[in-house]
Order: sequence, then structure tokens, then C-alpha cells
Amino acid sequence: MRRWTKLLALGVVVVLAIAAVAGVALRPRDPTHFAAGARVELANYNAPDPTGVPPTLAGGDAITRGQYLTRAADCVACHTAPRGKQFAGGRAFKLPFGTLYSPNITPDRETGIGGWSDEDFVRALHEGVGRDGRYLFPAFPYPSYTLMTRNDVLAIKAYLLSLKPVRYVPPDNDLMFPFNQRYLMRFWNLLFNPDRRFQPNTGQTAEWNRGAYLSEALGHCGDCHTPRNLLQGLSSSRKFAGAIIEGWKAYNITPEPVWGIGDWSDRQLMEYLATGHAQGRSSAAGPMGQAVDDSLRFLVSDDIRAMVAYLKSVPPISDSSNPAAARSSPAATEVTLTEQAVGSNNALGLRTFEGACLGCHSFDGSGAVWPYASLAGSRSVNDPAGVNVIQVLFQGARLHSPDGPVFMPTFGEGYSDAEIAGVANYVTGRFGTSGSSITPDEVAKRRRGY
Repeated sequence: MRRWTKLLALGVVVVLAIAAVAGVALRPRDPTHFAAGARVELANYNAPDPTGVPPTLAGGDAITRGQYLTRAADCVACHTAPRGKQFAGGRAFKLPFGTLYSPNITPDRETGIGGWSDEDFVRALHEGVGRDGRYLFPAFPYPSYTLMTRNDVLAIKAYLLSLKPVRYVPPDNDLMFPFNQRYLMRFWNLLFNPDRRFQPNTGQTAEWNRGAYLSEALGHCGDCHTPRNLLQGLSSSRKFAGAIIEGWKAYNITPEPVWGIGDWSDRQLMEYLATGHAQGRSSAAGPMGQAVDDSLRFLVSDDIRAMVAYLKSVPPISDSSNPAAARSSPAATEVTLTEQAVGSNNALGLRTFEGACLGCHSFDGSGAVWPYASLAGSRSVNDPAGVNVIQVLFQGARLHSPDGPVFMPTFGEGYSDAEIAGVANYVTGRFGTSGSSITPDEVAKRRRGY
């Protein structure tokens, strides 16, 4: 009996040791740990305050400041269901282990946050704990929002409470066991939520610190662009290296010249973030298009410039296993369908492109209607897997550009799996550096959401 007790104790010790080692290995570091210089508490920072709103809005009331911060934090994207009322919740997040629905954050007292105190709201954004004491799931990016100052959190609350209340109860979450056990989030938070406010770096410029606050605390760029580890925490060693989000490829945004944004100019990055398009580079669609539409286009140019300065400072990461290099492929020469079809193995793709795509995109990929429709050099057509090409064919794209709305219709319902595969293979082969070889069966799976 004593022997079994010793073996059991030894087993417990081994398990705890493995858990401790795993915890240390998986626990994220400060998001700006890579940068040289000393991080200090905000109260001890002598340069311009990198938090809050731009100087032009600093004298505004809490609601004015809160509107800017709410947009910078992109709250509306997650808390608005398709065709639903803004901030009323109900947007579905389909995960491998079930579906989450975002909550109502309008000032309705019964179904929203109208009855929440300041402490309730701060605790939710900093600790990931709701008003009822239940742990929130990290589809809500509180591990990033925890970096926000209390003043900024309360300004967001002030703005949300100024909106029209919407009485709406989103559907219940549908998660399989044990992922539906909220108490387990207590242990997840010990590993992945530092519950610590942003610390400026005295060795970096004021612009860099502002960009870090916007990118890490408010914009939570890593939640889409950083892959996750086995416990679904962000991988510190793969910061901004790219990931799959809602079926779309969130590209590598490290300054690596082939796979990332290293050979993008500052101007191109600023144009892309502010408008959703950079000539010869890419046009935003899917979750990134929504981020531009709902958030980034409202930021002042100095804040966009600060984000670019910060992103360009992140350690570069190359990853050929997650392709979609930003190589600028040369524009294809204009030719006719007949000339292309001679000897072609993808006549269906050519016909589909001519019938459905040519009018907007043109044969040379330059974009016949808007620059936003240009394909040559686009990251999507440089992805041999064609992930975002397929997604945009299924879902379309919509942006509010400085010149007016930009719209691409959906083609999923009107075209067969073979036609979608054919046209995807055609555009990646013609306008990219390495054509895809997507099959109709793969399109069918993506159509079903797999």
C-alpha cells in the first residue's frame, strides 16, 4: 500500500512538473518584449502619453474620446451580427469545438450593459470576467484589452452608454464538453492573461510607443495575425507570422521581405491600413476588410503612421509552410480568350474569368473599374492554396473607400464547384507567382465551411 502511495505521489509530482514546464513555455511574454530599451509604468514615462486619443481629440468629452477608442478597438465588428443592429451582439464565432455568440453591449439594462458599473466593465476588459462573475471566453480579446488604461476603458463605456439601447438576447453558446465549462478559464487566464497595463519603452520613440499601444492594446492585431498554440493562446515565438481566421488567411505582417511586409513602403502600408488598398500589393477583404471599414479608416494619419512604425520593428519571420508571399508578380499582358485557350488545361477557368471577372479586373489584372480590383501583385493570387481567392468568390467584398463604396458580388450561388475551382486556379496561375491546383471537391468542402 505504501508503495502505491509513493508511486501515486511521484506521478502527481511528474504531472505538475510537466504542467509547470509547459506553462513557462507557453506563457506569453510582454507583447513588446522584442524591442530594446526599458519598459516603465506609464506614470513614470516622461515622453508624450502614448495612450488615449490623438491630441486633436484630447480636449473632447468622454463620449467623443470613447467613440474614437471604440473604433480603434473595433468593437462593432464582433458585437454586430450580419443584418443585425450595431453592438447588439449575436455574431456567431464557429470554432472547432462549437459556436460562440457575442453579447449585447448596447445600454439596454436587461439584455445589454446598461446596468453595469464602472468596475464591472473594467473587470471584463482587464480580467475577462463578466458582471455575473462568470469567466468570458477569449474570442473576446481581453488578453489584449487588458493593456488598455482604465481611463480608456471607461471612455469606451461612456460612448457605448450614449447609444440607443437595443433589447436583444443573442443565442446561447453551443460548445462541447469540456470547453463549455467556464471555470476552466481561470487556469487559462493564469497562463495567457497578464492582467497588466501597457508599459511604454523608454528606449523607443514616442511614435513607436503610440503604435505599440494602438496595435497591441486597442487594435489587437495579434488575435488574427498570430498563430495559436495547443492551448489556444497566442504563440509568442510566431508573433504576427500569419494564421487562419474565420476561414480567411490573415497574412504574415512581420517585416520579412518575401513572406511578410518587409518590402512594402511605409506609404503603401499606410494606404492599405487607411483605405484597404495599396497599389500593386493588395486590397482588403474578409475580416481585414471589415477591420478597415469599421475601425482603421477612422484613425488619424499620425496614428496610422505610428502603427506602421511599430509593425516594421517586429522581428521578421519567414514561413514557407504558410505561403502567400507578397512578391510583386509582373502584370500579365492582355490577350484574348482564344489565344489563352490554345493548349490550355484550364479552359473552364478561362471562360469563367471572361464571363464573370473580366469586366472589373481586366486581362492584365490592372482593374478596369477601380484600382481596388487590381490583381497583379496581390497577396491573394500569390497564395498557391488560393484560400482568400476562394473566400472572396464565396463571400464577395465591400469597402468604403475615399472615392466611395467598393463592391464585389458573391459568386458562390451562381457558379459550380468546378467553375469556382477553375477560375481560382486561373487567377493564381496568371497573376501570381505559383498557380494553385484546387479541385472541385476542395471547393465543395470550403463551401460547407470545412
